[in-house]
Amino acid sequence: MPSMLRRERLRQARRLIDERSVVSVKELSDHFSVSEATIRRDLEELDSLGWVKRDHGGAFRADMHQPEPPVLHRIAVQTGEKQRIGHLAAGLVKDGETIFIGSGTTTLAVARNLEGVEDLTVITNALNIANELLHRTGINLIVIGGQVRDSELSLIGPLTEQALKDLRADRVFLGIRSVNITDGLTNDHLSELTTDRAIIGISPELILVADHTKLGTVSTSRVAPITAVNTLVTDAGAPPEMVREFENLGVKVLLA
Repeated sequence: MPSMLRRERLRQARRLIDERSVVSVKELSDHFSVSEATIRRDLEELDSLGWVKRDHGGAFRADMHQPEPPVLHRIAVQTGEKQRIGHLAAGLVKDGETIFIGSGTTTLAVARNLEGVEDLTVITNALNIANELLHRTGINLIVIGGQVRDSELSLIGPLTEQALKDLRADRVFLGIRSVNITDGLTNDHLSELTTDRAIIGISPELILVADHTKLGTVSTSRVAPITAVNTLVTDAGAPPEMVREFENLGVKVLLA
């Protein structure tokens, strides 16, 4: 009888993960009224069967985007597209503005293209972007502290989020792992989730910079709905039907 109960629990757990895309160990533990250790064993079995993918603290659908390589490994990926996106996005910045630039390689391309803008304040939680802008004339650079996530060269966590509460920006430039109509903006790591949301909250204007390979995909942590985005700057490889769907929801789409 216990083995039959376990098989039924595995079946239901798989169905829940398929429906919700991402489910935590605690959520499953509460749902089935069993220990978290039991749920972890269940998820390991489901993962071994190829039905779900284990992640830090939970599991996600097997067909979802795989975890992103470290930022230093991604610099050489889609370089032409990122350069064009960065140039187009940087052109949206006006003299005298305060902007926030998040971590990533496409956002780094935005920072590299900030030329000819005067009296600009840039806030960032990314060490590579801070290094890029450190000696630029005409830029007042603010780097907020926090816990270092070395794979992204970013600063995240409670200290970062506390600093963000006291800051405001005219525009936020954010990179993302995955974006689609249904699931909105999603990233790989649950630990970054609250920091990403805090970043979005400091400005009335969110500019998402993402090459076409990020569109129509989904990752483990839901950051925000697609309607949180004011402008999506992507490249000409973006599927036209997807561009129309974004625009129908009020997102301005710029193709680099």
